[in-house]
Formats: sequence, structure tokens, C-alpha cells
Amino acid sequence: MKLSAEIAAFQDRLGHRFADPALLVRALTHASIASPAKLDNQRLEFLGDRVLGLVLAETLLEADATATEGQLAPRFNALVRKETCADVARQIGLGDVLRLGRSEMMSGGRRKEAVLGDAMEAVIAAVYLDAGHAAARNMVRRLWGERVSDVAEDARDAKTSLQEWAQARGLPPPEYVELGRDGPDHAPIFTIEARLASGQLERAKAGAKRQAEQAAAKALLARMEKSDG
Repeated sequence: MKLSAEIAAFQDRLGHRFADPALLVRALTHASIASPAKLDNQRLEFLGDRVLGLVLAETLLEADATATEGQLAPRFNALVRKETCADVARQIGLGDVLRLGRSEMMSGGRRKEAVLGDAMEAVIAAVYLDAGHAAARNMVRRLWGERVSDVAEDARDAKTSLQEWAQARGLPPPEYVELGRDGPDHAPIFTIEARLASGQLERAKAGAKRQAEQAAAKALLARMEKSDG
């Protein structure tokens, strides 16, 4: 099977040359494309989620031989969550080569975190089926890179932690308000403000709403914890 120039270039960014290129094409095919045989990436996404989990569990155990299960679990969750998978997908330009149905394309599917995250997991499964666990492990470790070494600091979900902080002080949950959206449609930048009922607030910008919300929550939580101290 001959790959298009765009998908061939993506294969190079991925760092794996497929013996069976049809696996890569399927991994990049969203369910919005009608197909009698349903050759989309949903089944691959199911498998890729499990391969990713195994690889990152192994990697975390190797990276910190003294960490307890209680320390490892939030690090693992931070590395496998959909936002992280989508961030890796953006890093390698996966959205540019997704095969989408017209309606999904028109609604901005190439930028959606769920679509990108699922496709990233499908690509991991495609590499696993094409060349085995070692190839998938090597690719994941390379693409996740410093996220693994930095995850101990970033493992807490900032929005959850901020909500817990507020509830412990009898405050209602924080609010997240979109203040603006800049940039082209294919690469928007969202400005989000995290607000506490007590009046404190922080703003953050990111290429996805969830990322901006997390960044704003993290900044506000750090500010409030500093004032507590």
C-alpha cells in the first residue's frame, strides 16, 4: 500500500516505518468516515489504550524504584489521560493527517482533544501490531519524553485539587470562564479565567480549553496555598 506524501511524512515524525502501512492508515481513520467494513480506528484505540498503560506503568516503575503505589497511581493517570495523549498528538502533527468525515472536519475535529487522544492511542496500537511491544515501547518513551521525568510535580489534577481546596474552606466549586479565543481556526489559543467565590482569580492561555482551565487552576491553587502558608 502506497502512502500519501503527507502520511509518509507523518510516519517519519512518528519514528516508525510500517511493514504494513494499512495499519497506519486505519489508525488515522475516524469513525465519521462511512465504511461498509468499519475500517476506522475505534478498535485500535481500545488496544492502544492498554498498550500505552502497560508501557507507562513499566516506565514509571523503572524511573523510581522507591515510589509507592500511592505515588505512582496519580503519575500514571496524568501520563495516560486524554489531554496528555492529545498533547503528544499535536506535538507530531497528527491532526493534519487524520481522515475525517465532512461533518467532523467542519466542526473542527482536527483540533478536538478526544479525537486527537483516541487517534494517538490507535497509532500506538498500530505500531504494536506492526512490530511488537518493544517497538511500541520505544516510540511511546521517545514521544512522552520529559513528561515522564516531570510527572511527579504535575501529577495532581489541578482542577480537582482546587475544588478540594475550596470545599475544605466552605466555598462553592471554582468557576471557569472563557475570556477570549485568538488565532486561526486550526490553531486557536484560549484564554480562561479560574475564579473563586471569595474573589481570587487567575488567567491562563493554551491551545485547548481543558489545558487552559488546568493551567489557570494550577496558578490559582499555587497562589492560595502560598497565602495559606
